[in-house]
Amino acid sequence: MDSSYVFIALAALFGLLVLAVVLFGVRRSQLRRALGTFDASIRFPPSGWRMGVCRYTDTHLEWLRLVSLSPRPPYRFLRSSLEMAGWREPTEAERARIQPGAVVVRLNYQGSEVLVAMNYEAYAGLSSWVEAGPVVGIGTWR
Repeated sequence: MDSSYVFIALAALFGLLVLAVVLFGVRRSQLRRALGTFDASIRFPPSGWRMGVCRYTDTHLEWLRLVSLSPRPPYRFLRSSLEMAGWREPTEAERARIQPGAVVVRLNYQGSEVLVAMNYEAYAGLSSWVEAGPVVGIGTWR
């Protein structure tokens, strides 16, 4: 009788583990299929790189953790406060921590530097998105 409780507990634990893996997979596939998303690692100097996904909205750039079930982004950057400060090739140490073929993009956000690693095509899209916002005094928010 005691072994049946152990078996039930292990089966329930295994079921929860399978459910969590399925939920991670569904979230990841939804993020990859959504319009305006791209793979991007983020770094706030002096901390290390974190892998995730960036998503454009009309007024914000959002960064979401790669391994998370939360639909809420831990970082949101107001489009009108973002400034592109250029890009560079990753250092040897950075290559091991970011996705292959990525460039490191320097962003200034409200006086702080943010580094985002993404492929060059995503950088071109991000640059266009930031620069296409309304001009100060003429648009609605910049």
